[in-house]
Amino acid sequence: MEKLKRECEECTACELHTVRTNIVFGIGNENADILFIGEAPGENEDLQGQPFVGRSGKLLDELLAEVGFSRNDNIYIANMLKCRPPKNRDPKPSEQAACLHFLERQIEMINPKIVVCVGRIAAQKLISKDFKVTSQHGTFIERDGRLYTATYHPAAILRNIHQKPYAQEDLRIIKEKLLEISK
Repeated sequence: MEKLKRECEECTACELHTVRTNIVFGIGNENADILFIGEAPGENEDLQGQPFVGRSGKLLDELLAEVGFSRNDNIYIANMLKCRPPKNRDPKPSEQAACLHFLERQIEMINPKIVVCVGRIAAQKLISKDFKVTSQHGTFIERDGRLYTATYHPAAILRNIHQKPYAQEDLRIIKEKLLEISK
C-alpha cells in the first residue's frame, strides 16, 4: 500500500496535481471488511491529507460510531480522486479516469466485503451511471465478489438534515449485511 501511495504522490496524469497541497490517499484499517469511498477531497482534506475531515468528516465519524464503525479500527476510507478539484467542484470525467486505477488497486489490496459509495458521484461511477442515491441508497449490488451500496454524503446531510435518518438506517443495514455475510 505504501508503494501505491508513493506512486500516487508522483502522479501527474491530470491537471489537479498542479493545485494540490497533499494527495488524499486514504485512512483506516487496510484489512477492513468495509471500504467507504467518496468522490474527491475538499479543502480541509487537501490541507490535512486525509479523507472526510472538517464538518463533513465529523458528521461521518458520528454516524459511523452509532453502528460501531471507526476509521481507526474497522473500516477504510478513500476517495475516487486523490487530489482536490478547485473550489470543490465535481470531478471531471477525465480526472476520474486518470485517477481510478489507484482506487481499483486500493480495492484489490484491501479486498473488502462491502464497498460503500458516499454520495452520488461515487455511486454513479462505481455502481451504475444512472444510480439515484435518493431512491437506491441502502440497496446492494454484487460485483466482482463484493457488495456495493451507497448512502448520502455527509455534506449533503449538512445542507439537508432531513437526510440524516436515511443515512443512519443505511449504516445499520450495512452493519447487518456485514454480520450476515461474515457468518
